[in-house]
Amino acid sequence: MKKFNIRKVLDGLTAASSSSSATAQPGTPRENDVVQETLQSEHFQLCKTVRHGFPYQPSSMAFDPVQKILAIGTQTGALRLFGRAGVECYCQHESNAAVIQLQFLINEGALVSALADDSIHLWNLRQKIPAILHSLKFNRERITYCHLPFQSKWLYIGTERGNIHIVNVESFTLSGYVIMWNKAIELSTKTHPGPVVHISDNPMDEGKLLIGFESGIVVLWDLKCKKADYRYNYDEAIHSVAWHHEGKQFVCSHSDGTLTTWNVRTPAKPAQIITPHGKQPKDGKKPEPCKPILKVEYKTTRAGDPFMVLSGGLSYDTVGRRACLTVMHGKSTAVLEMDYPIVDFLTLCETPYPNDFQEPYAVVVLLEKDLVVIDLGQIGYPIFENPYPLTIHESPVTCCEYFADCPAELIPALYSVGCRQKRQGYSKKEWPISGGNWGQGTQSYPEIIITGHADGSIKFWDASALMLQVLYKLKTAKVFERARGKEEKPNTDIVDEDPFAIQTLSWCPESRMLCVAGVSAHVIVYRFSKQEITTEVVQLLEVRMQCEFSEVDSPDPGGEQTPTLPTPGASSSPQESELPTQPSTGSNSSDGPRDNIPCLQVRSSPLKQSPGNQVELVIQLVWVSGEPPQQITSLAINSSYGLVVFGNSNGLAVVDYLQKTLLFNMGTSELYSPSDPYQRQPRSPRKAKPSGATCDPNDGSNASEDRCRSPTSDARDNSFTRSRSSSVASIDRESREAISSFHFCESFPRKTDSLVSPCLLVGTTHGSVMMVALNLPPSGDQRLQQPVGIASCGTLVKLKGGILTMALLDATGTLLPPFFEQWYDPNASDEEKEKSRKRRSASPPSSQESQDTHFAILCSEKQAKVVALPSQTRIYKHSITETSFVLRADVVQMAGANCITCFCANGHIMTLSLPSLRPLLDVNYLPLTDMRIARTFCFSNLGQALYLTSPTEIQRITYSQETCDNLQEMLSELFTPVETPEAPNRGFFKGLFGGGAQSLDREDLFGETAAGKASRSLAQHIPGPGNMEGMKGAASGVVGELARARIALDERGQKLGELEERTAAMMASAESFSKHAHDMMLKYKDKKWYQL
Repeated sequence: MKKFNIRKVLDGLTAASSSSSATAQPGTPRENDVVQETLQSEHFQLCKTVRHGFPYQPSSMAFDPVQKILAIGTQTGALRLFGRAGVECYCQHESNAAVIQLQFLINEGALVSALADDSIHLWNLRQKIPAILHSLKFNRERITYCHLPFQSKWLYIGTERGNIHIVNVESFTLSGYVIMWNKAIELSTKTHPGPVVHISDNPMDEGKLLIGFESGIVVLWDLKCKKADYRYNYDEAIHSVAWHHEGKQFVCSHSDGTLTTWNVRTPAKPAQIITPHGKQPKDGKKPEPCKPILKVEYKTTRAGDPFMVLSGGLSYDTVGRRACLTVMHGKSTAVLEMDYPIVDFLTLCETPYPNDFQEPYAVVVLLEKDLVVIDLGQIGYPIFENPYPLTIHESPVTCCEYFADCPAELIPALYSVGCRQKRQGYSKKEWPISGGNWGQGTQSYPEIIITGHADGSIKFWDASALMLQVLYKLKTAKVFERARGKEEKPNTDIVDEDPFAIQTLSWCPESRMLCVAGVSAHVIVYRFSKQEITTEVVQLLEVRMQCEFSEVDSPDPGGEQTPTLPTPGASSSPQESELPTQPSTGSNSSDGPRDNIPCLQVRSSPLKQSPGNQVELVIQLVWVSGEPPQQITSLAINSSYGLVVFGNSNGLAVVDYLQKTLLFNMGTSELYSPSDPYQRQPRSPRKAKPSGATCDPNDGSNASEDRCRSPTSDARDNSFTRSRSSSVASIDRESREAISSFHFCESFPRKTDSLVSPCLLVGTTHGSVMMVALNLPPSGDQRLQQPVGIASCGTLVKLKGGILTMALLDATGTLLPPFFEQWYDPNASDEEKEKSRKRRSASPPSSQESQDTHFAILCSEKQAKVVALPSQTRIYKHSITETSFVLRADVVQMAGANCITCFCANGHIMTLSLPSLRPLLDVNYLPLTDMRIARTFCFSNLGQALYLTSPTEIQRITYSQETCDNLQEMLSELFTPVETPEAPNRGFFKGLFGGGAQSLDREDLFGETAAGKASRSLAQHIPGPGNMEGMKGAASGVVGELARARIALDERGQKLGELEERTAAMMASAESFSKHAHDMMLKYKDKKWYQL
């Protein structure tokens, strides 16, 4: 544990960083005041933990029917594995090439992936973080199809040239046995058959390989004789082939929407040709061609008709129709519409053996943006309820917040209101993808992720123990009227699409108060209630925020406006005096500019509000003299004070959501006091009425002596401003100083203060930090009747770059979070409200005038500073980056202490100690490649962070050494010891007369002794990074290994017992035989041969 003397901070404490500097100022704490810092660099390590959400741009899929594990490959080389709810895994191919096919080594804990760069990889799934054991890169041929027979170690690989190569998956070496395309097709054929699109062995004869070529030729190849037994020709291109389990028939799907069924021994013509979705002409002609049937599967049942499942094949006249999956069962044909295009599908069957009745029970359909599992066993084919968090992208994510170590009762409360939102009509059966085991996690604290979306919805997720589950969904758009048609679309929108999109949000977990800001310059305040209510009239407050200064030919030299003190119960803004049900009295005539008009129309009909977050107040910014309102850039809510504050490039506004009044509406420049050295000139004046300065006459502060007066430099020469072009003005508007950050606290607003009082820290995009004092009436009825006093106290400090985050520490370095009110149900009885309603107790105010007792922690895009309060002297300063800028910064709790965490645009993740700002971690993690990452990256307490790594996936990371050390235990296990089902019984007569499945010794055919070595130039073998650990089995999954060993021991003990019994029986039989032989010898010992 290191101790830091604040006066002697230069004595080598910040030598770790050349860009750090610290100074001791007069008024800093006395020398005996010591802040103890416990965080060291050893507490920090950065690593990825888990990835949640739907695999982005999926391209292939495979299923292990014994382990019950699903694998999905993507176009970016990612691999996602799913088991039971909560069992997920993510891995990535280094080349980032698209995954074109996946093949499980069924019940072996291994997976083969084939990539678009013509490489194949063997993944070991017996360890918690799968790793590649072997890779093979083809040099001369392009891979088009792979097939690995059940319980075989020989992998067939078809290529674009039409050849088939064979790989030993144990050693990942090529066999010398090759099936060349020109040997497979007839010699009389003059054209190339095209790439290999299908390979499968006959279910009843492993020695016969069915090869499908794209042109429409299918060949049954005899592996032993190395020749083609039969060739089947059809004049339409083939997309897929499926066997009947008896091996006497197979079905092909074609590019004209037809299915051809072939008898193996009659290759001359198909036994049947059908067009499932074709219109049958009456004159007996061929039906009209349809779209290609991309895939077909043929699955048999013991008791009834077989299932034929196919994708595609719809008629060409179904333009605009959604993608469909067709299930043909007996005489019935069901067409199941999907929400997105189908990438792939798999039929799940009871047996892994291809030569047995398949007994299909479900179909897994991989769509471009969803995963659907259909129950084949119920009438109407209902879908299973998906337990995975795959709906993150249901509407694009626009903002994200992460809360670790929340109040324990929050997740059950959110779940209880969210479970009522679940859809009905799902299958009654259990989710069929049920493999793997959960991790033995030690993290027990609740974690919640909140995502805001483009359609105005907000989702609350339970993120505890490295899992993710949706708890509750809130639709903010319900508050507004929806345009029914294009002609009704309001022309006051400031965004063309998604007018309800969530821009930013502020949530108080303790009080459950939620405040959201949307792109249409609207703010909604929500309370949480467990009871349903109907709100007759939605409370509405319209706020007019405009540019700091009016642009007139002869400006007022003083430029001052002194707002009057609002009287209790009086209206604090002109708009608020109107009834919420009345439309805005703004002008929107064709001959004049729009004025006082909001961008969205709040609904006028009663609003039924379900249990959960319920609307308390809607705040809308209005158009000002033909200019649309500026989007909200920062937002904060405080449940203890009953205040909401929001800001944009025009200034800030403070709203009392208890009294439903606007308290404070001030331009950014007016927050600077007249004598402020950091005072800035306004950037982009707008044309406005001379009377329309920053605040409306009734909007203002309650303490006139502390009122921030307008700067005296208002009367500047406006000739340049008037002559600027509109494009320059728009650029200037972007560079105007906007409000970027807020922090409610109880501290010393002024240097002269000796007692703490409620105040608000305000940060701007130009690096200024201002103090605003809050004067709150006593709680109870007085709080609802008397006005809240607000006064700007000028600038506290100036930093380089926009302010990102602010916090407050006490003299011992302990974080002082904002005050909050404990949650109570607003719709409960008054007695219950009083029981649960209490303000968080505060530490007694200090009256030591000569000593600083608080430290303000301020972090901008470029640097961090620590300022002592009330003296307002800088104690520490650290330059975070010179060449880049910080995108996200948070003050978080970690290992019982506090630190600043930063994510830079150059990809660096850094942490700084508090209050001394020592660098503790600096890792080059992820360069900013997408604005989505900048918009969604957020840190949380206890070393957790996350960001949206793709439009559909959340990546969680940790910067905690302790979490990294325990990660192996916390991760789920994919492989579990399961006994392979018994092979189907061949039956007496089949065994006697040679029927049933014919086995093949592939080693004799494909091994080096029989087939020789393959050409070295054909493919290059690359040992995988996971080779050493992988060969040891699941070295990391101790629990899985022990379970496997226990089962193996049980099996061994059982077999030893059986062996002992058989040995004893044999010994008894031998003794009996010996006795009989001895008796016989004695009987015939003295007889001659002719007497026998």
